[in-house]
Amino acid sequence: MIRFLAISLLATVVLTSCSLKTTEGLRQVPFTKIEVENPYFSNAEIDYVYKAKIEVYGKNFGGILIIKKIAAKSHRVVFTTEFGSKLFDFQFEDDTFTKNFIVEELDKKFIINILKDDFKLLVNEKAKILEVYESENQRIYKTHNDERFNFYFINAGTGQLQKIVNTSKTKEKMEIDFTSSDGKIADTIAIKHNNIKLTIDLEKFKKE
Repeated sequence: MIRFLAISLLATVVLTSCSLKTTEGLRQVPFTKIEVENPYFSNAEIDYVYKAKIEVYGKNFGGILIIKKIAAKSHRVVFTTEFGSKLFDFQFEDDTFTKNFIVEELDKKFIINILKDDFKLLVNEKAKILEVYESENQRIYKTHNDERFNFYFINAGTGQLQKIVNTSKTKEKMEIDFTSSDGKIADTIAIKHNNIKLTIDLEKFKKE
């Protein structure tokens, strides 16, 4: 009996320590939908232009970020200073990533890999659903991402994508938060990492 209680207690501790805060308190529900969608960069007729602030390990870069869908599964992401000098120029075509240009200060492999993963997740339009959870006002779709997972938080009332959380099996790694007035274009985007000193803040450029 004592041995059984000890094993049960150990199992409880292990399960608790391995649980994600992302799904804590949520109820898992059945689903028939195959994919979850991110609509914010899906229109090839729009140039998505944002005022951008990127902080990387204490270094700050400000300017204009332009995201353009150039083919069915292809996006180009260009970051320039307000005077037009290019800071980086990336292209995503399906699973292929191309670094067209990056300034020397950012041209480090680990930084490029972080930026690549961040923007790939940002522009990815569809992901296959593994599990679905519900809270009082959100529906959360779990998807697979190489050796990690992404959780898409959809407002249950409006159907708008509000957040994407990237996790390992046990820890939250990074988060993308969206605000949108129409559900088609994101007005603001905030990307933050839990264990890496890199943040990206985007605000939709408004013509005066």
